[in-house]
Amino acid sequence: MHTVEPDVVTDVLIVGSGPAGASAALALSTYGVPNIVVTRYARLADTPRAHITNQRTMEVLRDLGVEDEVIARATPQRLMGDTTFCTSLAGEELGRVRSWGNDPLVQAAHELASPTRMCDMPQHLMEPVLMDAAVARGTNLRFSTVYKSFVQDDFGVTVTVEDLLRGDEYTIRAKYLIGADGGRSQVAEDAGLPMGGQMGVAGSINIVFDADLTKYTAHRPSTLYWVLAPGATVGGIGAGLVRCVRPWNEWLIVWGYDVTAGAPDLTTEYAESIVRQLVGDDDIPVTIKSSSAWTVNEMYAETYSDGRVFCAGDATHRHPPSNGLGSNTSIQDSYNLAWKLKLVLDGTAAPSLLDTYTAERAPIGRQIVTRANKSIGETAPIFEALDGLSPQTPDQLWANIAARKDDSEAAQKQRARLREAIAFKVYEFNAHGVDLNQRYTSAAIVPDGTPDPGFDRDPELHHRPSSRPGAKLPHAWITSGTRTLSTLDTVGQGRFTLLTGIGGADWIRAAGNQDLDIATVVIGPGQEYEDPYGDWARLSEVVDGGALLVRPDGYVAFRCPTAAADAERLLTEAVRRILGRA
Repeated sequence: MHTVEPDVVTDVLIVGSGPAGASAALALSTYGVPNIVVTRYARLADTPRAHITNQRTMEVLRDLGVEDEVIARATPQRLMGDTTFCTSLAGEELGRVRSWGNDPLVQAAHELASPTRMCDMPQHLMEPVLMDAAVARGTNLRFSTVYKSFVQDDFGVTVTVEDLLRGDEYTIRAKYLIGADGGRSQVAEDAGLPMGGQMGVAGSINIVFDADLTKYTAHRPSTLYWVLAPGATVGGIGAGLVRCVRPWNEWLIVWGYDVTAGAPDLTTEYAESIVRQLVGDDDIPVTIKSSSAWTVNEMYAETYSDGRVFCAGDATHRHPPSNGLGSNTSIQDSYNLAWKLKLVLDGTAAPSLLDTYTAERAPIGRQIVTRANKSIGETAPIFEALDGLSPQTPDQLWANIAARKDDSEAAQKQRARLREAIAFKVYEFNAHGVDLNQRYTSAAIVPDGTPDPGFDRDPELHHRPSSRPGAKLPHAWITSGTRTLSTLDTVGQGRFTLLTGIGGADWIRAAGNQDLDIATVVIGPGQEYEDPYGDWARLSEVVDGGALLVRPDGYVAFRCPTAAADAERLLTEAVRRILGRA
């Protein structure tokens, strides 16, 4: 039992102000849960870092009320999508992939799947949007404050932190602790979270610079330009990545190094030499803003919590930036956890509800770590098509690249191999299913007895909407008076929602009799919400008198596809089970 009086008391203490920590704070403050964020840094992110923001994350930000701010600051989807492979930006182009939903067929799938659009929102722009909104809604933010240790008991967690400005330590007493302190998480280590995989698989360098590259990029707008770059090592062959931060003047280069030999000396001269090599035009003025080394990791937590201590974001899944999954998964971790903490803290749900956080999010973390690392390996065939993996001089590589233009059978085969290799990168740049097909299985999901239909197409590439418990509520455009809105706009806002149709009066009454705040939505002719396109009737997978109970995070928790004479009993049992009261 805690006896020493703490210096500060709160409901939830969050360590880290990155995407996971900031979004946890935003969600908790939106739900009225007192929380404090501490970060060892004196400011929010000052480099671009994570940037791809997918549709599911935009749905989360839409529910949390910051979607419009993100859209206003982000690079729009239409400027993200011609991933280019070349010998330098000024040099020869090898091919392109229509990416991030900009392929016409994929774009149609994006429009059918969600009311939101993915965008490119660099982390140094995203963090202020999330944290400013969190603070405005009640979060207390403390910069220059280092997490030191925690001690937990049956009633809470006592955390010792150090104030770097004052040079002293003090304690914060919280009912729950969230470790969102990144890929070298001290909280995760102190909590003893078991990890799978390995750290330090490869080495990379980020170089942030300003340069007007409009003449090489505006005609083929993209987030990523992949450069086959001879001379990564003496006599060797390497690949560099030129990433657009802000069109078309701010950039970030990712360049590899031998992790066994250690990072090179990151001087301004060294950084500029890499920039010059990948841009391929020495006359363009370049301003180096920063350089930093990091390692490619392939690690995931098997358990996301220990007692009253929870971890989220890179603390639990560490992987390369391939597929742009990092900050998306981090924000979605926190969104999953926040509503559960709220209901446990206010006594609505049993503490066992919090066990579903690991059950639901750990499989997703493992999946995205595997997918991101697999995408790295899927780049190799591009080099193989040019015989670029075998030891050779740069001159030999240039000859191989030039040979693809010959009028010969060998060159024809090489061109075909190169086209196929570049097209296969669709698994990195258009993995719509990875973004949206997340399914949960946990005690907070009530199975309806239907068999899992699986996926009729590749589940990494193609989204399949479903109202089956454990799936995200399908998006359909509906109307209310003169307003057109998504079915996703009728749920969320920190509460459960019951959706039904004409003939669902018993479900509505049952929802009103629960010891839980359940919003009710009736969709049908002459109702508050109508389905003029018939899309909801097609996607809902329930008849008019059936019902869906949707959690605050937009996931279907319970489904009854038909009207039920015992609606009250069915819904009451489902709610008790979800809340851990059964």
